[in-house]
Amino acid sequence: MSASKTPRVIIVSRLFAPEVGAAAYRLKALAEALSAAGADVEVFSTKPPKGTEVQASRYPVRRWPVLRDAGGNVRGYIQYMSFDIPVFFRLLFSVKSDVFVVEPPPTTGLMVSLVAALKRTPFVYFSADVSSSAAKGIGIGGPVLKVLTGLERYVLKRAKSILAVSEGVKQEVAALTGRIGNIVNVGTGVDTETFALQGDNKSSEGKYFVYAGTMSEIQGAGIFVDAFLSIMDLHPEVRLMMFGQGVELDALKAKVKDSNRQIVFNEPVAGAVVAQWSRSSLANLASVRPGKGYDFAFATKALAGLSTGAPSIYAGVGPLNEIITLNNLGIGCDWNVKQVAKAMVQAIENPVSGERRAELSKWVEQNHSLAAVAQTGAQAVIHAAHT
Repeated sequence: MSASKTPRVIIVSRLFAPEVGAAAYRLKALAEALSAAGADVEVFSTKPPKGTEVQASRYPVRRWPVLRDAGGNVRGYIQYMSFDIPVFFRLLFSVKSDVFVVEPPPTTGLMVSLVAALKRTPFVYFSADVSSSAAKGIGIGGPVLKVLTGLERYVLKRAKSILAVSEGVKQEVAALTGRIGNIVNVGTGVDTETFALQGDNKSSEGKYFVYAGTMSEIQGAGIFVDAFLSIMDLHPEVRLMMFGQGVELDALKAKVKDSNRQIVFNEPVAGAVVAQWSRSSLANLASVRPGKGYDFAFATKALAGLSTGAPSIYAGVGPLNEIITLNNLGIGCDWNVKQVAKAMVQAIENPVSGERRAELSKWVEQNHSLAAVAQTGAQAVIHAAHT
């Protein structure tokens, strides 16, 4: 196509704002950056859970009803297929675009790649992770892992360009595909307007820690529940506020006695509400469990909390552990209950000042703004459309 022509971009993802999650925020920011750059943007996604407020946007978002698991997640082969199969036909009979953008899982990538081949349209794969590595990390092996790895390699090799959220993801993708020239490290960022220092807060709620995000075997949010259980009797004035859903939620609830009011499990809430809680928290909590295939992952929830001025307690592996430690953004520790409990006690006994909160928020704005990440991604998508 002509370099002067306004590209038409279709973004395909089972998650999109206002659903809570890094992918939903990341793709919304990408759509807005593309639209601001003059692209004609359209999003193919799912209907969010009941009760979710959907705000108007300057680009159309085509939402499709989809199966969700008991926790409200679009996670699992049946749930994926309820989106993937319809989206194949939705794309096939849509107005021709200049480029598709698709997020994991690889099954969605497969559908997009097939339509892309039929319609002779390039596609960009936004690789926030490497699904086959994650599957291996949670114990999936044998023929299932072999098929998943082959599928993911097939999709990635056919992508015109691949957007990676970190250098670690870029190297994982390169190892899987055997090529690196078409991989762009766009970085990881957060919506610093939603997760801002200034705004409403929950200071009247007293002292508390905040965990907001998925509770699965990969994140391992149980490390914070176990650590808090070990110290809460010594600090009856402090609570642990858990926001989110995931496959480990029921098991975590089972660890907590019904009479215990210090650990509170809440349904997923909008980012603006998470920000209200984070602004007044003793610390935001984030983790990546070692040995689960995500040792290279960025836990975006840590950046979101820091953007509101809340110091981070980070447990486990991943580049954020070192970043938090080197930049004095909170406490980075091993995947160890005693170390996490010690970090919690330190946060209780030595709360950060308002001045320090402002410094933490400023650091995120300067280093991990989602707007900057989205602009880099938009440039790569437009380049793929033009070439």
